[in-house]
Amino acid sequence: MAALPQRVLIVENSRSYAGMLAEAMEERAGLPVVLARTMAEAETALAANPDIFLVLSGLVLPDAAQDAIIDRFAETGLPIVVVSSKYDEALRDRILGRSVVDYVIKSAPGHLEYLAWLAQRLDRNRRIAALVVDDSPSARLMVAELLSSYGFRVLLASSGEDGLRAVDQDPGIRLVITDHEMPGLTGVDLSAKLRERYARDRMAIIGVSGANKPELVARFLKNGANDFLHKPFSREEFFCRVSQNVDNLDLIGTLQDLATKDFLTGLSNRRHFFELAERRIDALHSAGRECAVATLDIDHFKKINDTWGHDGGDLALKSVARAMQAHMRAEDVVARFGGEEFVVLAGDLDADSSREHFEALRERIAALSVELPDGRTFSLTTSIGVCRLPASGTKVPMHTALNESDRMLYIAKAGGRNRVEMTASTSA
Repeated sequence: MAALPQRVLIVENSRSYAGMLAEAMEERAGLPVVLARTMAEAETALAANPDIFLVLSGLVLPDAAQDAIIDRFAETGLPIVVVSSKYDEALRDRILGRSVVDYVIKSAPGHLEYLAWLAQRLDRNRRIAALVVDDSPSARLMVAELLSSYGFRVLLASSGEDGLRAVDQDPGIRLVITDHEMPGLTGVDLSAKLRERYARDRMAIIGVSGANKPELVARFLKNGANDFLHKPFSREEFFCRVSQNVDNLDLIGTLQDLATKDFLTGLSNRRHFFELAERRIDALHSAGRECAVATLDIDHFKKINDTWGHDGGDLALKSVARAMQAHMRAEDVVARFGGEEFVVLAGDLDADSSREHFEALRERIAALSVELPDGRTFSLTTSIGVCRLPASGTKVPMHTALNESDRMLYIAKAGGRNRVEMTASTSA
């Protein structure tokens, strides 16, 4: 997938405030910026920077009136956030009635933190697909336009049954907004069926209805919905509810990563490896397919730390992890076991292909050039021990396979390092 545009255009005539806003975007949101103090400079920036995905603009520019500013940026199709020096109710209503994401007051406490969060949220939204389910074409289009202005990839369905089919066909859908009053499958029914298939860490569901039925909120929530919106709702309420729910999805994902991933390399950790590998071995064994368990260790890692410091050691670990991720196939299980040791479970490998697969990995790592922040580089090698598991017979327990791959790793180390040693086959 091609990289998404990442730059934020800040249009602000105050040099000092523009600098503060740029710092918030770059340091708190992690997004690069381009600055403009006039509409003419903004036009030049838009032409020269096709990677702009968001516009943060003031309403006081020396060469454009307020409405002209909004109109011009609306033409770009980019999300627009207006940043104003004073609160004006009539102006706010007029702006939010246009294609503007938000209207933010400079004097509001914590507004820079809010703008940094908002930019991050709009950036992340572009990686999320949202499904709108409503039998009313006008209501469906209205919600779709709101979601599109917030950066979501939007899909539409005119019935609950079509909504289920859309979710089955597009695994990128993580947000569903469904009306309740629909023929056939109602919104509550759709919520229940979606929740049967997708857990709360995978999908957020927001129910919508214009009916004056207080009990409907509880019905939606009890049947799996995360939230509820009563029609008519304001643009701001809609954005707040949607953002809160996708933020929760991000938070759950972050907590899961903390529990299952190694903090330094991003690979699975030891505990998660056992969970994934046991299921994978069961599936391979049931299908009568061979597999291999490998233990990989960075050679002379202590010397790397002593020579290049612990930062150099961390860079070495990250480089090896990236090389392993690039080399392994999608169905392979890769983890960092701790220290300089990594493990792999790779399926569908006979004796010859196992050796070729892990020899190629060893060569890929040996060809790495690890670069330090000061520009110096160093290389490294690894030793790999491989335990092959048979396609038939009694299933070999994971701890037995790891002990055997560890024994082969010891042989590789004793044989001179930077080599692969492999069992012929291991039985239970």
